[in-house]
Amino acid sequence: MLTAGDFRNGITFEMEGKVYQVIEFQHVKPGKGAAFVRTKYKDVVTGAIRETSFNPTAKFENAVIERKDLEYSYNDGGLYYFMDPETYDMVPIEESKLGDNFKFVKENTVCRISSFKGSVFAVDPPTFVELKVTETEPGVRGDTATNVTKQATLETGAVIRVPIFINEGDLLRIDTRTGEYLERA
Repeated sequence: MLTAGDFRNGITFEMEGKVYQVIEFQHVKPGKGAAFVRTKYKDVVTGAIRETSFNPTAKFENAVIERKDLEYSYNDGGLYYFMDPETYDMVPIEESKLGDNFKFVKENTVCRISSFKGSVFAVDPPTFVELKVTETEPGVRGDTATNVTKQATLETGAVIRVPIFINEGDLLRIDTRTGEYLERA
């Protein structure tokens, strides 16, 4: 058990059957009245952010979120299979649990899996990945007056905007958080 007076940034707690993580907190002691804890927290499953004031003695169940690095192996229909490198167990995860940034993940990539009480709620790929360009139009010479970009299809099937000098077969470094081209690898 933990109280609202124990809140610190990053602490996870359970309230009304949901798991929340403290983003910001402030202990407030007004001149008149009782002290309170102004808290900004987010639902770790949905990502929704809320702000509430709690009595410092309010009690909450401590929520333990398990994070583990698993290697993406393959997908079979709507299930994606990840292998635990220590036990070699295969863990199936539904496609709905994967984020939009999973389109930058190819086989044998290690991802961080977050779960609460055995239920997976998030799959985080590495922040930066290196992928090969499989299809793009050739750049037109002399078309470099401004920051010109074109579409490129990567080996995972993801489509991103790249500078005009990128060609098929180039290995690119991609930021999976934003989906943006960073540099040639």
